[in-house]
Amino acid sequence: MVAKFSSREGDIFGLSSTNAATTDVTEKQEAFMFVKFSRSLVFVVVLLVGAVSYTFAGGQKEAPATQSSSSPQVTVGLVVKTLTNPYFVTMISDAKKYAAEKGVKLMTAAGAYDGDNSGQVTAMENMASAGVKGILVTPNDSSAIVPTLQKLRQQGVVIIALDTPTVPEDATDGLLATDNKEAGRLIGEYAKAAMAGKTPIIAMMDGTAGTSVSQLRHDGFLAGFGIAEGDPQIVSEQATNGDQAKAQTAMENSLTKAPNINLVYSINEPAGFGAYTALKNAGKAENVMIVSIDGSCAGIRAVQSGQFAADAMQFPGKMATMGIDAVIKYAQTGVKPSGYVNTGTVLVTDKPLAGVTSQTTAFGLQNCWGK
Repeated sequence: MVAKFSSREGDIFGLSSTNAATTDVTEKQEAFMFVKFSRSLVFVVVLLVGAVSYTFAGGQKEAPATQSSSSPQVTVGLVVKTLTNPYFVTMISDAKKYAAEKGVKLMTAAGAYDGDNSGQVTAMENMASAGVKGILVTPNDSSAIVPTLQKLRQQGVVIIALDTPTVPEDATDGLLATDNKEAGRLIGEYAKAAMAGKTPIIAMMDGTAGTSVSQLRHDGFLAGFGIAEGDPQIVSEQATNGDQAKAQTAMENSLTKAPNINLVYSINEPAGFGAYTALKNAGKAENVMIVSIDGSCAGIRAVQSGQFAADAMQFPGKMATMGIDAVIKYAQTGVKPSGYVNTGTVLVTDKPLAGVTSQTTAFGLQNCWGK
């Protein structure tokens, strides 16, 4: 059985919210942001866990899945890219808390580094041997991991990609992720407006070469900025693997090549922080704009302090908890998830610009993740 849902509308693997009201975040309520963008308008819906009902495609209302005390305990696997990135540390932390609330056994693992496909494959095979009902994975290599996913699905394990789509996307049962191209487009659009009247000299701090997320965000930035690949305004493109130390070295190399860089695109916040450190050490930080993607509390504070000009927020904990719910539902009903759910992105800046939809750091600090 396969439950269908319409992509990008916030449906949770066959479920959709009936609560369209925006509600303030309190200390006792965990807020999940469902965001649907157009170029001129943002609709933000905050769903309160434990207080919201969901509607199946057929109209029947039902609460998020909970492990029954009378049924065998469901085991879920979660395999992230690496633990060197706070984004994935938060994803695991939030998943552990949610699994405990739901009475689910959670097995976790991570690649040794961003791009470590073999480590992820081994972890997933071990989880399948241990009897997991489903595996949530953020693929390090969107193509190389596919044969393993196909094998595990044939064995009856539900596979849900988080954050990063596989290539092809239907190699998994479902995908819960930010629209990464849209996140890149948002910061590109902002940078273009902020650079009005200046000649852009751009350094691109990309992720891991060949990965879907790195390419989507890169392409989105170019689209938002209104330029094509190979544009002469781009003077440096560096693969940082989303790592702060590597990004610092990459930025130092970029400055050697082009000392007058005035705009930096960063694949994520660690890359942005690495670039900022290199610029600060070179005495150039005040004259260079950095835009980034992630939305951690550290990243939002960087916007607040002026280290970053803008940051596109994501919600990694939400991806993991929605994935756990989907595996519980599969274990209880046999209904598999399918397709793609956009888990949302919001542009945060304290220097709003006409024609660019954004929120302030006050909003960001209320809804960020991590420390």
